[in-house]
Amino acid sequence: MEKVISYLKPYRWAMTIAWMLMLVELAVELWHPMFMANIIDEGILKQDLNAVMKWGGIMVGMSLLGFIAGITNSYFSAHASQGFGFDVRSAVFKKVQSFSFNNLAQFQTSSLITRLTNDITQIQNTLFMSLRVALRTPLLIIGGVTMAFLVNVKLALILVLPIPILLLVLIWMMKKTGQLFRFVQDKLDKVNNVMQENLTSIRLIKAFIRKNFEENRFGKANKDLREQTVKTLRLVELLGPLLLFFMNLAILFILWFAAADVHQARVNVGEVVAIVNYGFRITMALSMLSWIIMAFSRGTASSQRITEVLRTPIDLEDDVSALSDKRIQTGRVEFQDVNFKYPGTDHYVLQNISFTANAGETIAVMGATGAGKSTLFQLIPRLYDVNEGIIMIDGQDIRNMTLQSLRKQIGFVPQESILFTGSVESNIAWGKEGASAEEILESTKDAQIYKTIQELPKGFQTKVGQKGVNLSGGQKQRLSIARALVRTPKLLFLDDSTSALDMKTEAKLLDALEKYDSTIFIITQKITTAMKTDQILLLEEGNLVACGNHETLLRTSPLYQKIYQSQFTKGGLADV
Repeated sequence: MEKVISYLKPYRWAMTIAWMLMLVELAVELWHPMFMANIIDEGILKQDLNAVMKWGGIMVGMSLLGFIAGITNSYFSAHASQGFGFDVRSAVFKKVQSFSFNNLAQFQTSSLITRLTNDITQIQNTLFMSLRVALRTPLLIIGGVTMAFLVNVKLALILVLPIPILLLVLIWMMKKTGQLFRFVQDKLDKVNNVMQENLTSIRLIKAFIRKNFEENRFGKANKDLREQTVKTLRLVELLGPLLLFFMNLAILFILWFAAADVHQARVNVGEVVAIVNYGFRITMALSMLSWIIMAFSRGTASSQRITEVLRTPIDLEDDVSALSDKRIQTGRVEFQDVNFKYPGTDHYVLQNISFTANAGETIAVMGATGAGKSTLFQLIPRLYDVNEGIIMIDGQDIRNMTLQSLRKQIGFVPQESILFTGSVESNIAWGKEGASAEEILESTKDAQIYKTIQELPKGFQTKVGQKGVNLSGGQKQRLSIARALVRTPKLLFLDDSTSALDMKTEAKLLDALEKYDSTIFIITQKITTAMKTDQILLLEEGNLVACGNHETLLRTSPLYQKIYQSQFTKGGLADV
């Protein structure tokens, strides 16, 4: 909670002004019953029109003052709450951007979306309510009781009798609903998760005719959310009738005892009207307090979920001595006895990996699924840190460079081609801030996608659908490669990024890459690709079982021979 509350500091003055204006509104509301009592006792009962006009005019003037204060309060309340929501949302998004892969694994994507949207909206609304009515409500109860005692002590005692009990019930309710609303938000996470998976996989769902299965899955998550929400709201709803019953009962007793006092002239009619008026205002305030408690309970639950994100320690950061301006000169990469296991697991994905990739070489990484190929790629740009051993670039430990400096000099093409909504040009330029038109053009030619772009309806300005849905797999792969090439990296990583390309296009791409002053790593399952590289790393179950060029491995490695034979022997599968 403290972490989220700290973002209120820039809005202290707006909040202070809003609360002061709220006090003006409160004062107007508390004095109205007194003015009404004077109108009755001094004006109506005495048939004095001047008194009616006098006190009526004061009431109208005070009402106008309260109206202006309320409008102005709403302005400052909205300014503070909207600004606060903006700042918290920006902070959470910035924190997520700084997360390591391990940090991201702690939260589902759907949960982060809910926290950035629904949860922040909840605390934003809670702040607005706090500035507008939340503090005013308990003050109205306290002020109403105080004014009632000033009017008539005996009747006021009857009025306040049930209030302590009701306040205890409200405190219990706040604690209980806080827990329940956290469960509601968790259920909402699950609904968003199912919905996100369905929307991103809708083509697969249609191809496999799994519409009914997915509808049932969503229906179950949606039902769980509904039942949890109903359970929580039902508890809150019980409070309203309970409050009204006891407070209306108190008002009935006031009228019962006041009737005899009025008859014997021990109390004025205006005083009874004022006490009853305060009773109704306190009753309304108590009823509103139940809804305020619900809002605060939801806000508290949401605040805790946001705090979880903001307080999550980043487990992959720059060393104190890391250099921010360190340039990669040659691109020579060395692994020395590297061991790695994913956080929270005991199984080593890579074990005792040692090899050297000389500057400007093209390295093929091969192995079966789960051999550790992609993991090896992720260690060089420090998407994860090694558990043991050292990775060096140009003879220096990569931890001596800042993450930004290191990654800025790397071109990375992931296994899954990810494009963003926007134009073809903006997707390529995304790889390098301030990329020139010439650089974009050159990268598309080298990535063998230039002619395809020219044939698109609007060329480079053609809009790319979400995740590139209007492009083929090969087109997406080549655009991803162009995005990496536009930054002319010293290290280039292609994670099985040519799998959708035909042999002719892939050959042209590999030839075009030779002009780059880069050390290139390619994950591939194709012998035809590996044959053209300077060195092949053959992984098996996290171990480097062979290392050398095509001719060397064909003579010395039984596993490589088996892969070769499977792809070049008649009847062999080309993608083993």
